[in-house]
Amino acid sequence: MLGKNVIVLSLALAIAETMDSVEGLQTSDSSSRRDFLNKAGAAVFTGASSPLWIPGAANAESSAASTSPIKLPPIGLGCWSWGDSLFWGYNPKQDSDLEEVFNFAVSKSSPVLIDTAELYGLGRSESLIGDFAKNTKPEDTILATKFAALPFRTKPEAVVKACEASMKRLGRQIDLYQIHFPNAFANEAYWDGLAMAYEKGFVKAVGVSNYGVDATRACHAALAKRGIPLATNQIQYSLLYRYPEENGLLQACQDLGIQVLSYSPLALGLLTGKYTSENVDKIQGPRKGLFKKTVGTPEFENLIASMKAVAKEHSDANLPQVAINYARAHHTVPIPGARNLRQVTSNYGSLDWRMSSEEIKFLNKAASKLSYIDPNASPFPKKDKDTGLKMFDS
Repeated sequence: MLGKNVIVLSLALAIAETMDSVEGLQTSDSSSRRDFLNKAGAAVFTGASSPLWIPGAANAESSAASTSPIKLPPIGLGCWSWGDSLFWGYNPKQDSDLEEVFNFAVSKSSPVLIDTAELYGLGRSESLIGDFAKNTKPEDTILATKFAALPFRTKPEAVVKACEASMKRLGRQIDLYQIHFPNAFANEAYWDGLAMAYEKGFVKAVGVSNYGVDATRACHAALAKRGIPLATNQIQYSLLYRYPEENGLLQACQDLGIQVLSYSPLALGLLTGKYTSENVDKIQGPRKGLFKKTVGTPEFENLIASMKAVAKEHSDANLPQVAINYARAHHTVPIPGARNLRQVTSNYGSLDWRMSSEEIKFLNKAASKLSYIDPNASPFPKKDKDTGLKMFDS
């Protein structure tokens, strides 16, 4: 098993060499830019998690949905892999498959939530979605994208400029515009930038991503002073990453009427069940090191067996559907990725059934014996150096 300090490259590393190609990301200090991105590409697996909150009604929809300025479907489509060559091995030859995925999602959900970011494929993900969406009505899609809070972007105008560039690639007004991750400073300026984009009519709703409890509350309050609701907080959440339950983040979002989008509900593919000790070495890219630490261990095999037992209770269910429904049962809108028709069909098949509270407890018990990504090792800044505000805790 790999040691505690196994480094897993994140999407930030994927742009380290070529980020100048996206409008608004230019800077003259390329060496310091690359240093920042290399340091940012870390997520470390460490010890197991503590006991978890169990929702009283596993089939209840998010209580935030009724007060949010934007109504979201039960699940969405995450598009990090669309255009990302380093982490996900994207090749332009895949574009026809991706268009199939897009069209299927539109046919299954009206409207369909499509989540992307300016960093994904250095704008390629947004451009692909913009091309695919040309043949759909605006009301058929909820296009969500994200602003990269990089150190050399410190003014509200940077948010507005990036928003305009994303609009150009997407070919239309943005439905949900989010701050992708906290910065070590200038976070209040970003909130002003969100408000400016909203007031200019560039976006219909605004949100944040990877924000902790205190930062979420502060952003919510700052926007409220301008009469703008904070619609969403997009966070990592899965059967293998449940810290947002333990530290009160999920509850805080519900209290404030903020909908939670859960990214990586399949834990980068770990929870699909297709990876074993026999094939893990065939994985390409940074995921290999992370997976080798976990796949094949008795604890992981026990979790997979437990997921299979739950799937068996729901006729034709599979493991990805179990993982997605686990996230749904915790009042989040999961946004699993898909690169082909088989994957997206499976994802939307999760809407055919819901998980019981007893099944959640059963899976929690199995997962509690596994190692987890430690939030303390996250690449995201923990505090705003300007204000002392705690920005990230899970």
